[in-house]
Amino acid sequence: MKKYTPEKLVSISRYQDYFPKLSAEIQEDIYKRIDELIKEEKAYCDKGNYNHMAQILTSIAIYEVLQRHGESEENAFRAVSEEMWNFLNPSGIQKLAKKIFFLPLMKKIVPFGFKHGSGTGWRYTWHKDDLKDEFHFECNECIYAKILGKRNLMKLGAMCCHADIINYGALPYTDFIRTGTLCQGSDVCDFRFVRYKTDAGDGWERTVSI
Repeated sequence: MKKYTPEKLVSISRYQDYFPKLSAEIQEDIYKRIDELIKEEKAYCDKGNYNHMAQILTSIAIYEVLQRHGESEENAFRAVSEEMWNFLNPSGIQKLAKKIFFLPLMKKIVPFGFKHGSGTGWRYTWHKDDLKDEFHFECNECIYAKILGKRNLMKLGAMCCHADIINYGALPYTDFIRTGTLCQGSDVCDFRFVRYKTDAGDGWERTVSI
């Protein structure tokens, strides 16, 4: 099993470029806080959740430690959200979405990837009766909502949900539709992808998803 250490989690998190810019004192305090969080959230620290926990625990630690060092809550949240979003690069999936095999590929790799990239605390509903040009599923249980909810930090969960909008919200020929997420108060996270023969604006309008 992959070993949970603060240094490793930071190094694979979306803050890996931001972290070295912080002072040595703040870095040390972030490592200490992550170490505490690993112990506090031991139930979720398994192999499947490794990448998810890197995002969740590093986000919490940076958000809390920045405030301990004098940053306002507003500035701390701005830092963790903007640095997370700026790290994302959707160009690869956008390029892939131009291919005609994109949606059939999604129908295969997404369930497979979630099966092996999700550990304790997740539950999904998959649908095998989708039309040729549609793919949809639901996330019924999510460790972001579970961990951040009990800590009164759902705004960090909503921040992570927004990463999906960045990654999927401008796919060529493909509309990404989501009406709610667990971290934003919904009973479920619903994901729906609809493939068109033309790009957005040519016969269809892109959905503004949550």
